[in-house]
Amino acid sequence: MTKAVPPDTDGAGPVTGGGERTGEVVVALDVGGTGMKCALIRPDGTTELAERHHTRAERGPAAVVESILDVAEGLVGKARAGGLTPVAVGLAVPGVVDETTGSAVWSANLGFRDVPLRELVQTRLGLPAALGHDVRAGGVAEARLGAGRGTRHVLFVAIGTGIAAAQVIDGSAFAGAHGAAGELGHIVVRPEGPRCGCGRVGCLEAVASAAAVGRRYTALAGISATAADVVTRATGGEVTAGRVWRETIEALADGLVIAQALYDTEVIVLGGGLAEAGADLLDPLGVALRQRLTFQTEPRLVRAALGDEAGCLGAALLALDTLETL
Repeated sequence: MTKAVPPDTDGAGPVTGGGERTGEVVVALDVGGTGMKCALIRPDGTTELAERHHTRAERGPAAVVESILDVAEGLVGKARAGGLTPVAVGLAVPGVVDETTGSAVWSANLGFRDVPLRELVQTRLGLPAALGHDVRAGGVAEARLGAGRGTRHVLFVAIGTGIAAAQVIDGSAFAGAHGAAGELGHIVVRPEGPRCGCGRVGCLEAVASAAAVGRRYTALAGISATAADVVTRATGGEVTAGRVWRETIEALADGLVIAQALYDTEVIVLGGGLAEAGADLLDPLGVALRQRLTFQTEPRLVRAALGDEAGCLGAALLALDTLETL
């Protein structure tokens, strides 16, 4: 596959990619608690059309499911109207996902409990469908099309509101026995630290996620700030921001050295909102990780290449993989 062509806008409306408007496409949806990133994607990985829609999870899980079905059906119609042939549907959702049965087992953000999404999509659209975890889907896309391309062993780590990881080997993500593999954010790195949303104390995502960075700074400085604000102030020499950012780097390094001991990966691809810090994250984190390694081989540490389109592209890849098994 060739590298996907990302949409050229962040707006909610559709955009069209280049190339002749004929041939097969897959319908791909990356469903988050706030929004859905949706696209028609060709088998070579190029995006033909992309849209964004509000999820409005506050309406409840049944309404969210209906919105997913409506959006997917709408994309199928647009594909056919444009002379394209939709051949499959790929969905990526957060939470615990059973990719074998096609069920969204649990999702705090969407309110899902044992929702048979794959079956619902196939019944509505009459097309084969695949369901995957959003971070694992993003990891597959980065491994095949993005920053991990050409590497057999890739660990994709998404650092946003939470922290999660995907171990990808030869282009396939490891889901675990119960669809819950990769919860790197719930490794305890600070036993005396803040309480995590999972109920434990000192989890990595309670200390070093983008949301945690903002909370920590606000608690110390008494001024509300985002993680991006903290990075800007830290690089500008502000003492409190510098302290928060150093603590964040140290915690992330502690988490990643555990991950390397477990996964022995060739490359760690950092994505999510915190990765937007670029060299301000990667450079000190690389140094801190190197200092902690003993017998482990040092992995390459790189920034994700596909941005927030990775989950959608990954959903498309899962759909294409499903076609190969039929």
